[in-house]
Amino acid sequence: MPYSYLSHLRCSKSGEIHEADQPWQLSRAGAPLLASYDLDALKRAWHPAALLGRPASLWRYHELLPVRDPAHVVTLGEGFTPLLRLPTLGKQIGIPDLWMKDESVIPTGSFKARGAAVGISRARELGVTHFAMPTNGNAGAAWALYGARAGLRSTIVMPQAAPAITRLETSLAGSRLYLVDGLISDAGRQVAQAVAEQSLFDASTLKEPYRIEGKKTMGLEIAEQLGWVKGALPRLVAVQASGCAPIVQAWQQRATESSFWPDSQTLAFGINVPKALGDFLVLDALYRTEGCAIAVDDKAIQSEIRQLASREGSFVCPEGAAAFAAARQLREAGWIRGGEQVVVLNTGTGIKYPDAITVLPQRLQRDGRIPV
Repeated sequence: MPYSYLSHLRCSKSGEIHEADQPWQLSRAGAPLLASYDLDALKRAWHPAALLGRPASLWRYHELLPVRDPAHVVTLGEGFTPLLRLPTLGKQIGIPDLWMKDESVIPTGSFKARGAAVGISRARELGVTHFAMPTNGNAGAAWALYGARAGLRSTIVMPQAAPAITRLETSLAGSRLYLVDGLISDAGRQVAQAVAEQSLFDASTLKEPYRIEGKKTMGLEIAEQLGWVKGALPRLVAVQASGCAPIVQAWQQRATESSFWPDSQTLAFGINVPKALGDFLVLDALYRTEGCAIAVDDKAIQSEIRQLASREGSFVCPEGAAAFAAARQLREAGWIRGGEQVVVLNTGTGIKYPDAITVLPQRLQRDGRIPV
């Protein structure tokens, strides 16, 4: 069996086929390229028992990943994160069969490590030596750290307001780190200029084909951890903050693409994206699975951070808390029905966002006693 069943790249809008074994950015139509695999050949050769004995990492699914030669794999042990049942919170919300896919324990502290592992591995296999990308923090930190492990140079641009810990991770990895006074869209313009002037490889989301190949392994793991999926696909839910909800607005209008969201703002910094390049892919997934899109406000996000910590012992990131707030609201509205199994993605660890929530512990005097 080949290590990878990667077949070709396909333009996400025109369907045009592109040969996979050379560095690509967007398609000739200016749209994201998506990796395609020879699934017929894989089906004939593979069976679930093949996973037995494989490492508990995302590379256990290497046949459905784009790296052809395992010698090019760059890994920090990422993947196969816990799928935890949340009985206490689930009872409170009204979803007894509530689960959390917990990405807080993954290297670099967020699910972005998955995309970095696969994207960096494939970039090195294709001969890339220096990449650039805009980021809200976690992706840049992950790519900088994995790039350092692979021996690749990196240039990262992020908003001045990005979490301090992600700035530290990126800088310590040896990346050329630049801050801009603005949003990720402003960082993206700076990166585009640097890519054009310095012939760098653009590793922006969906401007190269392989980052999302790493991210998809969350779904493969959930399927394996729950005992595979039969019948209709699960309904998908896209969650955004009320201060930046272009995909929610587009879904409400039954549109195929979103519009730029002006003056976006939310404490969930990782989802402060006024206009996503792959918005049409997200919307298509929602429509095809009869899913929905929902916005939650920052107050609800902070409340869920507290609920997860106090009821289940999990310190989740604001983006993960947003997803839990959405589950709560969808159950209250009846969109999530009683008895349904619900999996919520916590995309990272809360300790990367020390300013997201405030606590006021009581202060003891030097000779004071702890009250009973």
